[in-house]
Amino acid sequence: MNRATRELLRAGLRGVADISVSATGVTPMRLPAWARSQTDSDWMLIASEQASGVRLELQTAATWLELTVHTTGLYLPWIPDHVRWAVFSATVDGEPVGDARVTGGSERHLAEPGGPRFVRGEPAVARFDLGGTGLEERRVVVWLSQNESVEILDVRADAALSPAEPLGRLRWWHHGSSISHCIEAETPRGVWPVAAADQLDLDVTNLGFAANAHLDPFTARAMRDSGADLFSLKVGINIVGGDTMKRRTFVPAVHGFLDTIREGAPTAPILVISPILCPMHEDTPGPTVTDPETGERRGTPPIVPDPLEPPLTLRSVREILRGIVAARAVADTRIFFLDGLDLFGADDIDELPDGLHPSPAGYLRIADRFAGAPVVSAWIDAAEPEPR
Repeated sequence: MNRATRELLRAGLRGVADISVSATGVTPMRLPAWARSQTDSDWMLIASEQASGVRLELQTAATWLELTVHTTGLYLPWIPDHVRWAVFSATVDGEPVGDARVTGGSERHLAEPGGPRFVRGEPAVARFDLGGTGLEERRVVVWLSQNESVEILDVRADAALSPAEPLGRLRWWHHGSSISHCIEAETPRGVWPVAAADQLDLDVTNLGFAANAHLDPFTARAMRDSGADLFSLKVGINIVGGDTMKRRTFVPAVHGFLDTIREGAPTAPILVISPILCPMHEDTPGPTVTDPETGERRGTPPIVPDPLEPPLTLRSVREILRGIVAARAVADTRIFFLDGLDLFGADDIDELPDGLHPSPAGYLRIADRFAGAPVVSAWIDAAEPEPR
């Protein structure tokens, strides 16, 4: 990769926390390198490399554009077939112009009888026909595949390319689980924080990490140091599903995460979102047990419940989060609570095919309800963007 292309990508990639540069290309990351060095979880490293919410924003008169990419996908036996494509989407001045589906990249195979394996793949080209006359510059945004690690090797077009100027939108940093990562979405614009940001005219950075919303301090510090105008935190399902905390540790961990954000953003509005519906864990704790062949999941009731330290369920997590926000709101008028069941509840069970993750239509349903929620309007209205 030549220096000019590398600098174009550095300046044009948005929705990232860091960028990894190699001799061959540029890979966007959704956690800073220092944060990634503080986890020994392969799942977290994989999730933070996948490009959910990441896009390349350019200004150009081009009528076509090509990205040469080397993608690396995560393969699990139960992942839907459509997720095995790397899908890229483009818009011109905010209007969609189509998707590009590519295959042939590298593959990480997990949860197989013979153990994990890596299959090396080849680069591919994602091409977009942008239309236009070739005379007028327009804003072209290419959204990268949310379920793949994407190394960009080259960018080509039939006209000069330059990084697009920021639009002056409020900067929103969101953290959540796989239900915010949205691996199952059909396109990267179907990721619910992306679709909601489009409706609300926000500049989103999505720290939704599949299986990895565990109130990690390094995630809180990354958010603290981001300079964002708005923050949201959707937690509970990974902690219950992994049985990684009890009430004793969960309560101070939530407070600690919020305190860390407040260290760097003392007045920025924070929205705490409780879990959406997950029938297997509403009243049954984790850990979640997953069938390695079918992906069927179930909770794990304790053999002998501990009356002094009962395990967390989604019902108890919602009550705890509501109480934490209410207690903090006495002194902090810019903290808000949104019940996840208002985004996706019992009436939406038809869009929960595996009992845990919404369908592509379910994610768009969440986006619509989030964008229309009165508490979200109040959260946005409370923002005071700093001069850029």
